[in-house]
Amino acid sequence: MNSIVDCTVPEKILLAAHFLEEEGQSPFSAEALIVASWQKFPKTFGLKGYAELYPDSNKVLSSIMGVKGLASRGWLIKMGQKLYSLSREGRQVVRRILEGGEPAISKGGPPKLSREQEKILFRLFDTDAVEKYTEGRKPDLTFSDACRFWDISESMNGDTLNSRMDKLRIQLADMERILSQGETELSNGRSVSTDDIAHLTDVHQYLEERFSRHLNNLKTRLEKA
Repeated sequence: MNSIVDCTVPEKILLAAHFLEEEGQSPFSAEALIVASWQKFPKTFGLKGYAELYPDSNKVLSSIMGVKGLASRGWLIKMGQKLYSLSREGRQVVRRILEGGEPAISKGGPPKLSREQEKILFRLFDTDAVEKYTEGRKPDLTFSDACRFWDISESMNGDTLNSRMDKLRIQLADMERILSQGETELSNGRSVSTDDIAHLTDVHQYLEERFSRHLNNLKTRLEKA
């Protein structure tokens, strides 16, 4: 399987950003990213009816901005007015794509998640954070709920905390790419799709924003210890 061909729209934009940085453009402008995305993937980012001639800027911009955009996901860092650079997480996603992951879809069947990926989903779906967020009880969410969602503890050092949270973001992105081929059934009989992974990503981003001060205080305290 050519993993780049099977990438999601956001991942293709990340690859275009990577190519810009490889050419020495960092930070790069939103306009440069629009053109680079179109040049690398004209069928995906070309203007309808004129794909080979003009880029569809809205398709790229809508994937950069907004609640679910690349900047909000933490894959791109906003450096200024319409200026961006790849974040550490974004570079990790790019590296995994270029190195090639496990097949997103088994021949003649639905997408298949690994046992490890299923284990991660079982744990996340069972957390109080997901339950409260899904039921609209955001005010009831606590930092302890967030820690259990991220599988971190207050005794971890700053590097370990960052690594654990980055790893979860990458794992969710990997599963979203696999499920872009269609939904699948887990070993417990539950069906999952990209919507489910997007929901978990939303929970992750909300918790990160809601408890950013707690995380920063924790990292600072541990560094001083």
